[in-house]
Amino acid sequence: MSARLIDGQAIAAAIRDDVRGRAEALRAAHGYTPGLATVLVGDNPASATYVRMKQKACAGLGLRSVPHVLPADARQPEVQRLVEALNADPSIDGILVQLPLPGHLDEESILSAIDLEKDVDGFHPINIGRLAMRNRTPLFIPCTPFGILRLLEETGVTLRGADAVVVGRSNIVGLPAAMVLQKADATVTLCHRHTRHLARHLRHADIVVVAVGQPELVTGDMLKPGAVVIDVGINRKPDASRPNGYRIVGDVDFESARAVAGAITPVPGGVGPMTIAMLMHNTLRAAERHAERQRLATLLPAT
Repeated sequence: MSARLIDGQAIAAAIRDDVRGRAEALRAAHGYTPGLATVLVGDNPASATYVRMKQKACAGLGLRSVPHVLPADARQPEVQRLVEALNADPSIDGILVQLPLPGHLDEESILSAIDLEKDVDGFHPINIGRLAMRNRTPLFIPCTPFGILRLLEETGVTLRGADAVVVGRSNIVGLPAAMVLQKADATVTLCHRHTRHLARHLRHADIVVVAVGQPELVTGDMLKPGAVVIDVGINRKPDASRPNGYRIVGDVDFESARAVAGAITPVPGGVGPMTIAMLMHNTLRAAERHAERQRLATLLPAT
């Protein structure tokens, strides 16, 4: 048995094409270009790389990227004033505060300060709360969990009634991914560093999502035959045979898992492209909502 590869590159490309077309339609109908503001605090190399990737994606889809960089020692009021200014700027449709923030900053307060209509990263407490509750709909879903959902849907995976295990409980991926899956009527088990007998949980799972940042933690012998495996991890593993001395691997041992799973995401080329594609999707949707509010405002009688 060899698992079917879930091609995140191809699925993300289709989403980007949709965003590009809708952005063109928005410009034609309303005469403005959707704008995404990014806020980077400090000089974390990984964070800076992610922000550049998002800026490049905007440029390729006809969206405006408006970068803001603050020093690592920026104080809480300075960051919140910037967010408030972006909230008030009608040319900005989405605001992304790159995480993680330096440790001296109150992340929750900063995320809470983002206008709900501009929370394209989906981390505002109200959006997260709506995601967690039944019969509630968030305006925006966090981009990586949203990308995971789209990968599963596009692959034809039945979510309703499926047994799903999410390994990792970060605020950015693990927790919201578990919420997304339960909202789709899967039965979800959330595992973490204190979970006993991880393999015992995994062997019953129809769907496995792994997001822990530990190279090749999950192996094929831990999986249920035919399971769908979504590997969120991106890790550098030493490899003397490579010119740069390492190779990129996921949180799943790909070769052993591929021999057991029914479908699996590669690393790279699986979840990664989907995260940015869903950010572009959310930004475009924020701009469309903005345009609709403006249209309705013109229909109101003058007072």
